Amino acid sequence: MSEAQETDVVVVGAGISGLAAAEALAGAGSDVVVLEARSRTGGRLLSTPEGLDLGASWGWDGEARVLTLARRLGVATYAQHLAGDTVVEDLGGVLRHPGNLIDVPAHRYAGGAAGLTDALARRLPAGSLLLEHPVDRVVVGAGGRLEVGARGRRWRARHVVLALPPSVAVDTVDLPDLPGAVARLAATVPVWMGQVAKVVAVYDEPFWRHAGLAGAAASRLGPLQEVHDLSGPGGDPAAIFGFAPAALLGPDAEAQVRAQLGRLFGPRGAEPRSLTIADWSRERWTSPADAAARPADRSRYGHPLLSAPALDGRLHWASTETATSYAGHVEGALAAAGRAVDAITG
Repeated sequence: MSEAQETDVVVVGAGISGLAAAEALAGAGSDVVVLEARSRTGGRLLSTPEGLDLGASWGWDGEARVLTLARRLGVATYAQHLAGDTVVEDLGGVLRHPGNLIDVPAHRYAGGAAGLTDALARRLPAGSLLLEHPVDRVVVGAGGRLEVGARGRRWRARHVVLALPPSVAVDTVDLPDLPGAVARLAATVPVWMGQVAKVVAVYDEPFWRHAGLAGAAASRLGPLQEVHDLSGPGGDPAAIFGFAPAALLGPDAEAQVRAQLGRLFGPRGAEPRSLTIADWSRERWTSPADAAARPADRSRYGHPLLSAPALDGRLHWASTETATSYAGHVEGALAAAGRAVDAITG
């Protein structure tokens, strides 16, 4: 193994929380290294080339951090489409209900939410972001500094920021010095949307709008349980997306979804020009393999043991699951990142 490289802070994970923390720390004068397991940045912010989100999609009024960040980075936002009626599916069939019963006013990101993480990554010092570097070990070394290992390389840092879901961190990183109570808690914190698949159907035009529908739907039959209009500004590109518990998607998932979209929106719904299924439960760096067997207790979000630094104030949790407000949202990820930055720089 190579000799350890000295640095101020190692950030583990290049999702929105990790990149936001790294940018702030670098701006405050810290020497920062960001280690990302995947071959891309963004984490659960993932957009198609057409700018349609396969992960996080929305920001809401009152979420000042993310909306301020979008303005600062030059990422334009536009309003979630709301106009039209809702369709609801149950054992009795599909019924149309007046008005949009599902969606609320929200902000979407022009070009996709991944524009936020793309912009943050570009603002980091050259060479500070290393992709395909899954961290496998964090230990207390000489002088109390933390030693971080990834791909046969080592870094020695004053602080480490774990910007990935706590259960993924304790599953994939050897943390021998972490107190047992913290490790046990982290293993039980559910990953936000970690057992959900997001399905995006793209069409030539938003035909449902022409029929007076909002693109909003709810179903008790599935596999999609909740459906929304995902179209870009002005309806271009035209798209619908839905959430499905990953466990409901079988080997014929595409056929299942097409059939359901046909039931909900008519024959044209069954014939999207493209259909993409992002199954986050199968993402190694997003969700533990046995997550379905773990408690889904979201009351553990923002737990005091995960909202405070560990290892004598040197190890910081910074995923959205550790936020004490807006946990699960991009806003929560930014809140957790800001908490870690304040602890390091304060």
